[in-house]
Order: sequence, then structure tokens, then C-alpha cells
Amino acid sequence: MRLLSRFAPLCVAAVLSLGAGGALAAEPENTMIIQLEGGEVEIALRPDLAPKHVEQIKTLVREGAYDNVAFHRVIDGFMAQTGDVQYADMEDGYDAQRAGTGGSELPDLPAEFTSTAFDRGTVGMARSQDPNSANSQFFIMLAPAPHLNGAYTVVGQVESGMEHVDNIKKGNPAANGVVQDPDRMLSVRIAADQ
Repeated sequence: MRLLSRFAPLCVAAVLSLGAGGALAAEPENTMIIQLEGGEVEIALRPDLAPKHVEQIKTLVREGAYDNVAFHRVIDGFMAQTGDVQYADMEDGYDAQRAGTGGSELPDLPAEFTSTAFDRGTVGMARSQDPNSANSQFFIMLAPAPHLNGAYTVVGQVESGMEHVDNIKKGNPAANGVVQDPDRMLSVRIAADQ
């Protein structure tokens, strides 16, 4: 009886911290909400895995940098990529030829690779061939991609709204998923700021 009562608070805390589907729910400070045309996508950011990347994402969100930014590269059965605040802003003049090559005015980040799997709903940072080149672009996995494990930085996990991510306009497979007339993130916010 004494042993059970000693561990009971741990069990209650574990149950309270579980979100939808048994995933660990993020506190409001680490919950990013993307408004798409079809609805909201809630992402639990993971500062425990990638503190520098998560901090940069939150800074960009709070600056409004991600608002109206296009999903410039979307490959069916793989992933949806966005976050090029330099060339994929739909209001400041979407540049389809250069979308995906830009970043933000903030510095590139050193890799924060982990063994966390790139499963459906995982959010990772896009980068060039240089592992230390992630800046503002990120992608949401539409399906598992084990070949990315340990080679890209995981920054979060979709907690709800994955059906809206599934409905993002897909790109041309022959053009590496480049999307003509792309869907966009209408607005992006941190839940704690509501």
C-alpha cells in the first residue's frame, strides 16, 4: 500500500501529460498553431531535442515571419515543406523560381540531430548539403522516412490537424515537388501568446 501511494503522483502526472494519440502534449509556450485554409494544425515543439532550432522558430513566429508563407515543395507520400520567409511570402511577392532557396535574416543553426524517427507528423528543419545550414524552412512528414533519421533536426510533432496537412496542394513529382499556385500558412502563432 505504501509503495503504491508513493508512485501514484507519478502515474497521475504521466496521464495528464499525454496528448491526443498518447503523444506527449506540449505546454502553450512550445505549441505552434498553423492556420491553413482547411483548419488549424497544432504542433508540439521539441526544445528537449533541438533547443536552438525551436527558439529560432518561435522568434520567427512572434515576428509574423511565417504568416502567408507558401508550401513551396510538397511531395505526395513524403512531406510538405514551407518556411522560406525570403522567397515564399505570398503577400510580399512569391518567387516560384527561388522559393526554397531562402531563409531569414537570422543566422543559420548548427545541427541538432537526434535518433528521433521521422514518422508521419514529425516536423523537421530543411537544410542544404551543409548539416549546419538550417534557418527558417521546415517540413511536415506525410509518411515515415527512415532515411532522414539522424540526418535532419527534428523540431516537433503534429498533435492535431494532420488531416489539414494531408490536404495541402501537392507539387509536380517531375519537378521535385515544386508547387505552382501553392497553399500557404495563413497565420502562425504560439499558443501562449493567445
